[in-house]
Amino acid sequence: MVILSLVSCSVSLFSPPISLRLHIPPVTSLCSHGSFPVSTFQAELRPLLFSCLDRRETGLIFRCNCLSSPIECRSQMETLFSLFRAFGFREEETEMIIAKNPDVKSTSLDKIGARIASLQSLKLDGFALQGLIAKCPNLLTSEEFDLVITFLVDELEGRLEPELVERLLAVVDTSFLLSFNQKVRLLIHHGIPKEKISHVLSKVYLNKLLYQKSVEDIERLISFLEPFGGIGIIARRPVILNSDLDSQLIPRVEFIRNLSGEDDFATGTVLRRLPAILSYSVDHMNSHVEFLKSFAGLTSEQVFKIVHVFPNVISTSKERKLRPRLEFLKDCGFDSPGIFKFLSKAPLFLALSEDNLSHKLGLLVKIGYKHRTKELAFAMGAVTRTSSDNMQRVIGLYLSYGLSFEDILAMSTKHPQVLQYNHSSLEEKLEYLIEYMGREVEELLAFPAFLGYKLDSRIKHRYEEKLKSREETSYSFLRKKGRLSPFKKRKTYLHTDSYQNRLFLEATHLKAHQP
Repeated sequence: MVILSLVSCSVSLFSPPISLRLHIPPVTSLCSHGSFPVSTFQAELRPLLFSCLDRRETGLIFRCNCLSSPIECRSQMETLFSLFRAFGFREEETEMIIAKNPDVKSTSLDKIGARIASLQSLKLDGFALQGLIAKCPNLLTSEEFDLVITFLVDELEGRLEPELVERLLAVVDTSFLLSFNQKVRLLIHHGIPKEKISHVLSKVYLNKLLYQKSVEDIERLISFLEPFGGIGIIARRPVILNSDLDSQLIPRVEFIRNLSGEDDFATGTVLRRLPAILSYSVDHMNSHVEFLKSFAGLTSEQVFKIVHVFPNVISTSKERKLRPRLEFLKDCGFDSPGIFKFLSKAPLFLALSEDNLSHKLGLLVKIGYKHRTKELAFAMGAVTRTSSDNMQRVIGLYLSYGLSFEDILAMSTKHPQVLQYNHSSLEEKLEYLIEYMGREVEELLAFPAFLGYKLDSRIKHRYEEKLKSREETSYSFLRKKGRLSPFKKRKTYLHTDSYQNRLFLEATHLKAHQP
């Protein structure tokens, strides 16, 4: 009865919201006094069970946040639970959120609802939304999230991926979120499209960008890279934003620039082709340069020209790939100038896997190339840009049209690219040559570069134009001789071998380097 008197007195004496802790024994005799029946407490408040320490009895603990009466308290709690239920939260999850962030009970329900709706507009729903709120309950009430969420919804138009939004809003220190908007606006201002900003932010270490990089640091980094490609390099390699400008980026860019002979444009070309080259230390890059100079006998200028066309040489293993490939070229009879000329045209030879090269080498030997010859090396260089599977299909296609291994060898020796063309387009050209133009496949031995031209825009177009021109010339000649009536045109076709040979050569015999 003493406990009940205290409760009655507390409710009548204190007008502001108060929290009470009430222990009711598991008997219901207190209800007979008629003041606050247990059923009323259970309906109006949220009970939690606990065990008494001094005896094995179970009681009820109540935490009440009363405004003026139990009826208003019950109404507020029921509305709060209904709100969370409408957004997919179970009763247990709502209780956990309230326990972790009691401010939820005193926050406007309209504000909580609007916050949850904003998060859902960022594609956070279901388990993702529940997990984020459970991890960061203050997300529903803290004003520090207002500007960021508004920025994500309004300015970025909800373009960020849900996983990225979770990473961003789950930061430990929310004060760092205040600069997030400025940093993203800076990237967009310098040229990162809004539709790509999610990709950029997903590739950086977000915590490092938030905690360790100031807006001024990012501005300096972009300004330094501006002469070499600036924001375009960052767009392709966003993790550059996490690099330290003074201790990492400046020394690495300067090393490449010095190797280029202080050519900013050439340096920018290397960085644009392989932004990841900035991930390698100066010591790593220098060791590759010195290896190529000492083992292959190249000069610094020659090394840069190879790096310029194929920057990945810096990332290629020296012992597993560079050394054995250079030894192969030496065994094939190449000296230092020959090695440089070969690598300038076929730098990918240095980076292909051992299995890839072994398979191609076997195919080349099968059609007749000899080991340790320059011809074999040139053929290897020519097929670096095609897959071994495509190369095998191309050889099989030539054989199916009646060519022998000796014929294929002769063609590839004269025009090495015939082994790297796409087998599907190659089949269309061979079919057009034989079926429509009426030629023999053996004629390719004299002019294999024919297979390098585009079928529709070059071969068909030029052949049909020449055919039309020749017909018109023949018609005019016959008409002048009086062999045709001036009132009626006749289609005249010449079928002599000499005429068709001239037509074929005129239609197809172009310089091999023309597209």
